[in-house]
This record gives sequence, C-alpha cells and structure tokens, in this order.
Amino acid sequence: MLYAILCYNDEKEVSRWTPEQDAACMERLGAVQADMSEKGKLGPVVRLWNTDEAKTLKKSSGGPVVFDGPFAETKEQFLGFYVADCDNMDEALDFAKRLAIANPGTGSYEIRPLRYFGNNALASA
Repeated sequence: MLYAILCYNDEKEVSRWTPEQDAACMERLGAVQADMSEKGKLGPVVRLWNTDEAKTLKKSSGGPVVFDGPFAETKEQFLGFYVADCDNMDEALDFAKRLAIANPGTGSYEIRPLRYFGNNALASA
C-alpha cells in the first residue's frame, strides 16, 4: 500500500538554517531515503517552496477566490512529502521515525494511506 508521509515544521526556523546545516540535514535524510529506495519502496520525495511563494484558491458561493500564501495560519507549515510503498502502517511509521531522527529540532510527520483517484499518467508510472 502507498503511504504519504507529510512533513511539517516551522518554516521560519528551517529558513534560518545555514546552507551547511541544510545540506547536512538533507544528507542525513538522504541516507534514510536510500534504504527505502534500494528496496524499491520509495516514490516521489518533494520539498516545497516557502509559503510566501504559495497561493490558496478558496471555493465560495460567488466563485473561487485566490489568496497569497497558505489558507491556514499555523505555527508549523507543510514543507514537503514522501510517497512510500509500505506493507502496512507499522512499516510507514518506522520510516517516518527514521526520518524524524535524521531531521533535528521540532516538527511532525503525518502518515496517511494513499489511493489513486481517477485515471492519470502519474498513477500508472
């Protein structure tokens, strides 16, 4: 089954990392990713741009309205995600725990099962 491991953290804190700190964190995360990748269990890994680059389209009765940035004001922002092919939730949680150890500081990982919706080119890739 496919699982999304959604990464949340305080983007202001992460943005203050020096290039060396960022590279070191990415290297540690890469080591955790390599294990899943070698097993053929790792799909897309995505790091999102900061929320000041985002737009939110909010549906309303008068038609869609576009806002700058994310819609929710929270301490932690959605910073990226992994797609992993895990046998069960326990394996997905183990992967997320290893990512958390490799990524210092605060933040959280949300683990959710995925299912395909509709026919699209990426679903068959």
